[in-house]
Amino acid sequence: MAGLVLGPSGLSNVSKVRDFFFQASAAEYYEVFGFFCRMLFMFLIGLETDVSYIIRNLKVASTISYCGQIIGTVFGIAVSFFLHQQLMLNDKKKIGFILIIVLILTYTASPVVIRLAGDLKFATSPTGRLVIACSLINEITCLMLFNLIIVFHKKRFFRGGLLTILITVLVIFVNKYVAIWFNKRNRNQKYLRNPELLCILSLLIGSSMIIEMFTSNSVISCFLIGVMFPKEGKTARTLSHKLAYSVHNFILPIYFGYLGFQFDGSRLRNFSSVIIVIILVVLSIGSKISGALLACKYLRIPLNEGVFVGFSLNLKGHADLLFIGQATNTLIGWNPDAYNLLLISIVINTVISGPILAILMRREARLFAQTHTTLEHETSPDDQEILTLLACVYGPRQVSAVLALISALSGGSGGGGGGGMSPHLMHLIELTESRRTNISYHELEADELSDDEDYGGNDVVEIHAAVDAFHGETRILVHLSKAVSSFDALYEDVCSAAEDLRASIVLAPFHKHQRIDGKMESGKEGVRTTNQKILRHAPCSVGIIVERGLAGVPGFAQLLDAPPSGAVQQVATLFFGGPDDREAVAWSKRIAGHGRINMTVIRFLSTESSSVRSERVDERDDVEVFMSLASLENGKDIDNAFLSDFYNECVTSGQVGYVEKYVNNGAETMAALKDIGDMYSLFIVGKGGRGHSPLTTGMSDWEECPELGTVGDLLASSEYNVNGSVLVVQQHRNSKKDLIDD
Repeated sequence: MAGLVLGPSGLSNVSKVRDFFFQASAAEYYEVFGFFCRMLFMFLIGLETDVSYIIRNLKVASTISYCGQIIGTVFGIAVSFFLHQQLMLNDKKKIGFILIIVLILTYTASPVVIRLAGDLKFATSPTGRLVIACSLINEITCLMLFNLIIVFHKKRFFRGGLLTILITVLVIFVNKYVAIWFNKRNRNQKYLRNPELLCILSLLIGSSMIIEMFTSNSVISCFLIGVMFPKEGKTARTLSHKLAYSVHNFILPIYFGYLGFQFDGSRLRNFSSVIIVIILVVLSIGSKISGALLACKYLRIPLNEGVFVGFSLNLKGHADLLFIGQATNTLIGWNPDAYNLLLISIVINTVISGPILAILMRREARLFAQTHTTLEHETSPDDQEILTLLACVYGPRQVSAVLALISALSGGSGGGGGGGMSPHLMHLIELTESRRTNISYHELEADELSDDEDYGGNDVVEIHAAVDAFHGETRILVHLSKAVSSFDALYEDVCSAAEDLRASIVLAPFHKHQRIDGKMESGKEGVRTTNQKILRHAPCSVGIIVERGLAGVPGFAQLLDAPPSGAVQQVATLFFGGPDDREAVAWSKRIAGHGRINMTVIRFLSTESSSVRSERVDERDDVEVFMSLASLENGKDIDNAFLSDFYNECVTSGQVGYVEKYVNNGAETMAALKDIGDMYSLFIVGKGGRGHSPLTTGMSDWEECPELGTVGDLLASSEYNVNGSVLVVQQHRNSKKDLIDD
């Protein structure tokens, strides 16, 4: 809108404003600035692209994208003869004109789509991920076709194509070793120094300039260089941090302003010009929507989702300007009227699609709602849907246990997310009163002359180093973030991040830690308060991690050790009944897929309710595994039905062990837990939600931490000396909760 106001249709009608913006060298300046813009944000998009998601959903995304492109091609060919006649262009270059019209109708600007998805907060939804994947496929395809057209026209196909491939491969190869070298240097730093960053960007800029000089454009090369750039370590972290701020807060706003600046309403001075613009806009929107609807009907995707995808793919951008700009110099050489009418249609397309997408989001809110708030009702861990995990740490002490759980929940598989899971790690930092935000510069101490990156101190360096080592070992990419706030408000940052990410799981560390003598020592009371508020307000299921383990005894965190030093971990899930325990078992199904975990589900039943004979079906590590088949088959409650499905899916295949223990009261339950206290390195248990149970009667008489539930509090207490860590799971309740705490 600012560009429209400043452009030829607005303030540029004033002579002084026009002379300032339309100087003799303005065209060259805008062209050079456009080159740096598209180079940097295509590299950044490649750096942040979730390649694993695109590969898993390549069939769906490519079907939607190419269906729209095919229809756009048909529309473009059909209308180009009429437009060519109306614009009175040279008949000798009619084929070039047809190709440009087809590209304009079929192109989608992925940077605009990604920026809009981030602003409207639908980038992490299934529909948003699909839209971004479709836009990337669409843009790369159109740019490749355009490059082929240019090099064929210039009759240097082999020379230009080979040069582009050679330079791109060389830069990708050099970046790999440069990134590894920079990651090893200055290990005590959070980010690269500016000269080191300049070295990498200079390589990107130099290669892009060579490609632009000898071929057509370097957009695809920059994108591929970003996709293939090593994602682990401080090098990628620095590039993402620095470029994201520059691109989103400086480059893209100016770029969008320049796009609007191209709009010259004075060109619409006659009826035929208006008709041409309307035809181009209608055909562009119509081809994208009809193509998306046809593809969605074939793929059995809801039609309202197809309409949203269609409007999203109608967003135009920098490559459209590239198409008509280079076509002016090489392919067509059309008149100013034709050039400006195409520019106007491009601007109107984007101006129309943006507000319509915002309206569709409000009307179809359920398409972008957080769907996976629990794992109990998940169909399969191998489902194509990506589950997002948000883990929180307050310092380096808790990182090993959190990363071990991330590895376990992802099934131990790598590849940028592992097992269809996208893990995020948030460092929660207390903002103390001494670090006032309104302090004057001269009041700062010498060690405080920095921005918010200083918050966290050396803890940030240690956390980054641990995450980098974790990625190198498991190939699971963990996205890092940071929240700086007072303890009273930290939970709001966590809940907001979980909602924006559409997380299915939130992990938080317990406020106590174990001393050398085995006793549990309390940390900051603010940590406990934050955890309690997260449990109360989180928009998804929550897990509280209590890290325990006697000195010299292998703990669950050693799951991160490389084989053969890393031992197989014995994990037990305790089931007493209720939604939280069912959620704990659902988490266990994912954890059981890890190759170095032996999972056993232990169900506690009342002796009085057991009237059927238990049958022995397995034996593992001197622990007798029993299964009351009759009680499961004849059970009428939700717990029995859930465990029956779980048994048929996981236990019969040998993936998970199953034990039933019969007790009468809380005392016998405590005795049974003591018997198995040194057999497992991790206990998973639901927080509660099981109502009054005779199996836990009397266990809460001396409860210290109600946020862990009766059983979790017992296992985490200093008096109950167990070797294993504890994961307390709370299933998300579907009731709506206010984010602001009373």
